[in-house]
Amino acid sequence: MSMATPINPSTAAAGPVPARIGVLLVNLGTPDTADARGVRVYLKEFLSDARVIENQGLLWKLVLNGIILRTRPGRKARDYRKIWNNEKNESPLKTITRAQAEKLAADIASHDHVVVEWAMRYGNPSIASRIEAMTAQGCDRLLVVPLYPQYSAATSATVCDEVFRVLALMRAQPILRVTPPYYDDPDYIDALAASIETHLKELSAEPEVIVASFHGMPQKYIDKGDPYAQHCMATTEALRKRLGLDPSKLLLTFQSRFGFDQWLQPYTDRTMKKLAKDGVRRVAVLTPGFSADCLETLEEIAQENAEIFRHNGGEQFSFIPCLNDSEGGMDVIRKLVLRELQGWI
Repeated sequence: MSMATPINPSTAAAGPVPARIGVLLVNLGTPDTADARGVRVYLKEFLSDARVIENQGLLWKLVLNGIILRTRPGRKARDYRKIWNNEKNESPLKTITRAQAEKLAADIASHDHVVVEWAMRYGNPSIASRIEAMTAQGCDRLLVVPLYPQYSAATSATVCDEVFRVLALMRAQPILRVTPPYYDDPDYIDALAASIETHLKELSAEPEVIVASFHGMPQKYIDKGDPYAQHCMATTEALRKRLGLDPSKLLLTFQSRFGFDQWLQPYTDRTMKKLAKDGVRRVAVLTPGFSADCLETLEEIAQENAEIFRHNGGEQFSFIPCLNDSEGGMDVIRKLVLRELQGWI
């Protein structure tokens, strides 16, 4: 005959441990090291995702493994080293995303049953490791926050893919919510506009043109129904209205094209060249599709495109940083999270 386990009065009085809510901020990803090996590992994971490169057939695998992963890592590693956070030995994207999570945790600390973590879709810390950590802390509900203002299958959707993959392996799954894109959210537009206005006040001369540069995407992805381009246009139009600028003064462009397919146009680098050739001497560039500064903003825009503009006759190129973990940027994230946690807190 089995005997009942004695009840500890203090435990019984306390009752069950209250369930917790996990909030997971997710950004795209970064190599662990600024060398060819680190970049190769990162690129292999990134470019093997069928959401990023949809045709993962034999030809692509041959190109990826036979050409891209042999030649590109060394070049990109040099670019990473230009912007690397040497003090922490990590990329700025990792530094900033961690700071965003820490500040969010402090901002909502009054909700002591909410656990805030951060992850990278590609690289470390992985989504799987952070979900495991949160469930180990008793989180039975999970809010995933893809840090992409504009939705696309190659960014927001692949975050969900990975979260679903992790949950599919779990017997006791947490209840899941995912924040929506916030490309036209008034708080986001106001924060962008305020950052632009603050930055312009610091310049010695007002720019003749402001350029909003978004990450590019193959045109065929849009033709298949991806709403990304529409979201980018909506963000830009909302910014124009908020700042009182017409389309000739606030341009929309797309950067970071890759391969030989036609991508969303106009291209940022060609626009920089044309503006300078046409006599524009002062430009300011912001990157509203990025929630945190990274290789594509700090190196590609602030360095590479600045050089293109100046080489072709431009004089003043001013890069407007992302919202990052600034007061305005954190206000956007905090309000988004608290809104989507309604009913749970």
